[in-house]
Amino acid sequence: MKVGTGYCNEKDSFLSGKKAANNAIKNGNIHKPEIVFAFCSGNIDHDEFFKGLQSVVGNDVPIIGGSAIGIITNNDISYEGYPAGAAIIQSDTLQYRVAAADNLNKGEKLAGKKLAEKFVSNKPEEGHLLMFYDSIKKPATEITPPVLNVSSPLIEGIEEKLGNNVPIIGAGTIGDYEFNLTKQFCGSYVGSQSVVGVMLTGDFTIYYRIMHGLTPLDGAYHTITKIKGSVIYELDNKSIVEMIDGIFGNQEWQKQHPVQLLSLGVNYGKRYGIPDEANYVNRLITGILPDGEGIGIFEPDFEEGTEIQFMLRDTREMIESAKTNSAQLMEQVEADGKKAVWGLYIDCAGRTANYSNTAIEEAAEVQKVFNTYNTPLLGFYSGVEVAPLIGKNRGLDWTGVLMVIAQG
Repeated sequence: MKVGTGYCNEKDSFLSGKKAANNAIKNGNIHKPEIVFAFCSGNIDHDEFFKGLQSVVGNDVPIIGGSAIGIITNNDISYEGYPAGAAIIQSDTLQYRVAAADNLNKGEKLAGKKLAEKFVSNKPEEGHLLMFYDSIKKPATEITPPVLNVSSPLIEGIEEKLGNNVPIIGAGTIGDYEFNLTKQFCGSYVGSQSVVGVMLTGDFTIYYRIMHGLTPLDGAYHTITKIKGSVIYELDNKSIVEMIDGIFGNQEWQKQHPVQLLSLGVNYGKRYGIPDEANYVNRLITGILPDGEGIGIFEPDFEEGTEIQFMLRDTREMIESAKTNSAQLMEQVEADGKKAVWGLYIDCAGRTANYSNTAIEEAAEVQKVFNTYNTPLLGFYSGVEVAPLIGKNRGLDWTGVLMVIAQG
């Protein structure tokens, strides 16, 4: 298997796709493209970018991906201007099947079922599923948070047809920090309100790690006592909005969509042990409701009785997690006697240096590790990350999901 990655920051959308593809082919010494993974900024005309890619690889080569706030490669980290990137794979051993479903905004579970049905013949497909979907159902306004397509019912619909033993890695995509509508590259066309999947099988091994970076505000647990869908109204029979006012000491956080420093987390590990990031499922706060009565979260997977902790974004821990986990993953690949041939890094857009107010990019730590191992890397900044965690495929917030394909 050979993989080449290419980057471009070009205002002309067609030329951007063409340059990204040509750079990937050159960097990977690709002679026969089999499949393309590509992502581009919301500032780029996705249809023209797609045509630019096709002008290089041909109309018969499937192109998978979609919108992204920014791009990460071995040499570039960018989320300003018109960043775009592509990974082109050539392989005799990689088998793949591509499928897509639309009308995501009319029902995530149904879209998931429709997607999965295309992978099912007489029995559920075995392999690894890479899955990307439009995060934005309705854009944010000046006074209201965005309405999102949520991952939990989407995953539930997929698993209803494929079973829950198929690992799913992927993302809910966003193209800018204003939460405008996004698009997906669905193999042979550009779709909107869509989910696209690639089932990978063959002579290779997939490794992955989840990067975190949130720590509990304190040792206190709070019980959700009033919730509807993805809107939380009360904790411990008290107004959650008033509790957050108290944490910040003011109401300035109410202007933020999403809230920048505070999140909610569920600890699946030891209740009062030393916090272990691998045991936490965290949810970003999308913002306060227009009536001021509650707050939104990115996924509707909490319920009354769920115990949560307030979580603070710890930028030092975030950078250390990226450094440690990426190094340990590549060490594991090498210890297993295999060679990493490509890495895909799905990185929450909240983890950029500009957004997190850090002096360095946490993605640079991943970049350094992959350059040490001379392994091609393509990454992009996402809205929601999807990966197996604590025995279940989940949508995740403020994480980085690093996947590596290895052979040998």
